[in-house]
Amino acid sequence: MCVEHNHTGKMKVFLLLGLVAVALCEPTKFVGDKVLRLKPLNDEHVTIIRELGQKVKVDFWRPDSSDLVSTGMNVDIHVPAAGLDMVFTILQQSGMEAKVMFEDLQEAVEAQMDNMRVTKAHDYTKYNSWATINDWVVSISSANANLISRQVIGNTYEGRPMHLLKIGKKTGSAKPAVFMDCGFHAREWITHAFCQWFVNEAVSTYGSDPEMTNLLDRMDFFVLPVFNIDGYEYTWTKDRMWRKTRSRNSGSSCIGADPNRNFDAGWCTTGASSNPCSDTYCGSSPESEIESKNLANFIRTNKSIIKAYLTVHSYSQLLLFPYSYKYGLAADHSELLSVSQGAIAALRSLYGTRYTSGPGATTIYPAAGGSDDWAYDLGVKYSYTFELRDEGRYGFLLPESQIKPTCEETMLAVKYIASYVLNNLY
Repeated sequence: MCVEHNHTGKMKVFLLLGLVAVALCEPTKFVGDKVLRLKPLNDEHVTIIRELGQKVKVDFWRPDSSDLVSTGMNVDIHVPAAGLDMVFTILQQSGMEAKVMFEDLQEAVEAQMDNMRVTKAHDYTKYNSWATINDWVVSISSANANLISRQVIGNTYEGRPMHLLKIGKKTGSAKPAVFMDCGFHAREWITHAFCQWFVNEAVSTYGSDPEMTNLLDRMDFFVLPVFNIDGYEYTWTKDRMWRKTRSRNSGSSCIGADPNRNFDAGWCTTGASSNPCSDTYCGSSPESEIESKNLANFIRTNKSIIKAYLTVHSYSQLLLFPYSYKYGLAADHSELLSVSQGAIAALRSLYGTRYTSGPGATTIYPAAGGSDDWAYDLGVKYSYTFELRDEGRYGFLLPESQIKPTCEETMLAVKYIASYVLNNLY
């Protein structure tokens, strides 16, 4: 509990207590912090960026960690106010080009909520807290009992229920299915918004939109609206920039693992860290995170019907497919590529948003232990990772005013993939 001590007579006694209380209860503030975009043009620049991560507590937005930096890529880093002088000095000496993306990160955190409709209720064009999403899961499934059934695939580390919604016309027999999850990484709030949007769009256009009606008549969608619930809750209450799960690590005071490095697909061999303090910590073993295990168990159990696996992340405007843990091409490479190209063309048709598609390792960088590679190797052929808007102007802090257009265009890509899968069952 936070107790405020305002009695002037007792002020001195309580001053220290008060400071301790504030430290324990106040969410992390980012006043004066900046987000910089660096462009390393040679190996020396790459080395300097990697060393920055050791000298200053730098939070890598893109790529996910300093060891994934390579020449020619845009590198987005969040630098705390206290480290700015040192970082700017190092950058000036190197002659590397640096652009300030956010002058004050705290202002951006506050500006993200730009939908001015004041409501405590669930809203598809706002970012909703876990408590609100949890209530929404119950109400939307109850209100659409003909199309939605709800189950819990397990609890999170902190004991929150992982709700899974099954959407489709109830036919009484097994149908082919698409599995989709959002919110692997806690700070990628636009992803949680998309899963909610998808569910609503599915039930509200069933019967009027021929494509959606055909899809729901002939297949099912399993939607996990929030995968990393504990982390998401933590981004609301304590630290907006949190990424990992919230599990305890034995022998370390650092919390959590990166769930998208925690699957049994070349686990911890590349683009992942064995250090529990890293944002790309692969966990103590594959599926060490209960959330990963719950998801993997469900997909393993339902492998015979799950024909596509879609996992939604942000940001970068990419549609990726296996492999990320190795450079070798997937057996179905040419088909996965052509489907991805069709999907991003459909997405672009609405607002002109440009996506890039390709295998993870060659399109961005190698990273082992991802759920998409794991699902593909399990036998789910159409396995894709979305990286939603934007390309870094707002990064993880995409304003609420972009929820609607982002979700509308992404719907087109998901429907494209689902329709293709339905017509190419295996």
